[in-house]
Amino acid sequence: MNPSMIVYRFFDVADEINLDLVQALWTSRNKIASRLRLDRISTKSIVFSNPPVLVELGSHELTFNGKTYLTEVKARIFDIGVISIILRIQFEDDVTEEEYMNMALSSEHMPEDTICGYLDAILETINPACVKQRVSDFEEDFVVHYFQGKLPEWDLAAMLLRDRTALSDETREDTLDNNYSYSTDDITYLAWDNAIVYDKTGSMDIPDLLEFANAQLLELHYYDNALADAIHQSYDELKEAGLANKISRLHTYRNIRGRLMEIMADISGMVGNISNALQVTQDVFYARIYTRYLKLVKASVWKSNIDYKLNTMQRTYTILNEEVESYLFTCLNIVSIIILAAVFITLILILLK
Repeated sequence: MNPSMIVYRFFDVADEINLDLVQALWTSRNKIASRLRLDRISTKSIVFSNPPVLVELGSHELTFNGKTYLTEVKARIFDIGVISIILRIQFEDDVTEEEYMNMALSSEHMPEDTICGYLDAILETINPACVKQRVSDFEEDFVVHYFQGKLPEWDLAAMLLRDRTALSDETREDTLDNNYSYSTDDITYLAWDNAIVYDKTGSMDIPDLLEFANAQLLELHYYDNALADAIHQSYDELKEAGLANKISRLHTYRNIRGRLMEIMADISGMVGNISNALQVTQDVFYARIYTRYLKLVKASVWKSNIDYKLNTMQRTYTILNEEVESYLFTCLNIVSIIILAAVFITLILILLK
């Protein structure tokens, strides 16, 4: 069977990360770093605008559910500001379905201190490459159940659902419906937070592709929330400004207008980078898996939410801009009238002399 479980933890850590600098910083410490490259297809079939950097963190004996497993630890660093910590837990060929299922159920509760320790060590090394570094509250997790020797005759639906409840035939059929196979030696089952991958060749293309999609999804979540916070802040400030005098109110309007313009420009650029980070051009099989997974996790809904919030901010900006310009136009008219009146009075005084 050659069974393993690959647990991914995704962290939002920056606005952007300079991957060329990441590679330089990492290799300067005699550590291994490499760019993502799918190995079973033409390099023109799937285009990464800036392939993420994979760094090696070594093999460690980690204890889960009271049992110690040899675990290969890596991390993938994405230019869109995401780091994924990757734990590949290797099982013996004779592992029982019960033991494997126990690990699947506990995969959402990995040792936090250990994982955060890996993340801190990475950030300490690549800090100069991060733009607006942060460790936000936005995290995602994803699990790939990977089998190379053969696919076990286990309850795959229960594994995908991470649920030992006796499933109905309808539930089992619906759960296993999202499956894709290129040859007789591979098959992939997709669920919203995990996947089962059997590949006799040992290729990691499908897990790598799903990992990339999850990194994109995390950032869509982050920027959707950032826009919501910005809109709420603006509304609160507008409400408070409504109680102030005209001059103070317009000063607040100008500040809000400037901030909205900056946020719209920044986030529009970031979201564009996320959307264009990966382009599937030719390979139909990989395109089906990638697009189907994005549909499962409703990535288009998050993108629509962001577009709606950006439009809301644009309308708010336009209204504030019109208000400020109207006031400035009125002030200019008043100043013009005063100047004309002063000139007229001066002329009269000159003539009277």
